[in-house]
Amino acid sequence: MQTKSRIGLSALAIPLVIALLSVSGCGDKKDAEDAKVVSQVAAKVNGDDISVQQLDLELSKLGNLNPEQTKQAANQVLKSMVDQQLMVQKAIADKLDSDPLVLQAIEASRRQILAQAAIKKLTADQAKPSDTEMADYFAKNPALFAERRIYRLQEINVQVTTDNVERVKAELQKAKNLGDFVDWLKAENIPARAGQSTKTAEQLPLEILPRLHAMKDGQAMTFAAPGALNILVVAGSQTQPLTQEQARPVIERYLDNAKKREIATAELKKLKETAKIEYLGEYADAGKQEETKAEPTAGAASPEAAATPAAVEAK
Repeated sequence: MQTKSRIGLSALAIPLVIALLSVSGCGDKKDAEDAKVVSQVAAKVNGDDISVQQLDLELSKLGNLNPEQTKQAANQVLKSMVDQQLMVQKAIADKLDSDPLVLQAIEASRRQILAQAAIKKLTADQAKPSDTEMADYFAKNPALFAERRIYRLQEINVQVTTDNVERVKAELQKAKNLGDFVDWLKAENIPARAGQSTKTAEQLPLEILPRLHAMKDGQAMTFAAPGALNILVVAGSQTQPLTQEQARPVIERYLDNAKKREIATAELKKLKETAKIEYLGEYADAGKQEETKAEPTAGAASPEAAATPAAVEAK
């Protein structure tokens, strides 16, 4: 009887031990999963998580960083994200997430993100520019590379009217130096603002760079704007060329972006051919206007005419 009793208790104990081991194993697994979830959270702000993935996305916008730089940047970026989350919580508490203007801004951001995602998908398999393409671009753009210059520029913004704009241009042409021209503007009570800057060739609008590159120190170029005449004077310049190897990253990035624009433009054309687009109300004529092809530029300036009087020397 005692033997039977022992056997019976042992038999009952085996399933119990197995059950306890199973529960213990599940607990370990759950603890591991919980630890994994915690490890994917970089910070909590009043219970709201800022995930490691969110942090990584913001860090990716900073470009290529070495491990030490990444660690330092991560701490700073995370602190900024914490501050941002506090303001988000404040905005929600104040019901700003229901404000019509805020909702419009959110929708605008959504459209932009989706459009960019579509372009990214379209160009994901795009081949990198070939060595031949990069060599050709280098050869065709001496102002950017082989004959690259650093420009010391003086700019004068003159407020003009239809009555005096031609007189201002004529005075610029015959002025012995820039100082005399400025004195003439003052004498004529023509408002003007002056400034100066130093820019490398690649920092200048691409549509004016060839003209600027052809100018000598002391020569000027004019730009028309509504109610104003902008005068750009090359006060001085210094040649600082780049070799093809030095320029390679810049050329590769430019050609890569140019190809992406070309692919996106072609896809947009196809979509327009099959889409039903209606311009309504006061915008009914918008669809009839001829679309102008946008050229890649580094700025918005557009020269009306180039004035290159050798006599206009910057003081």
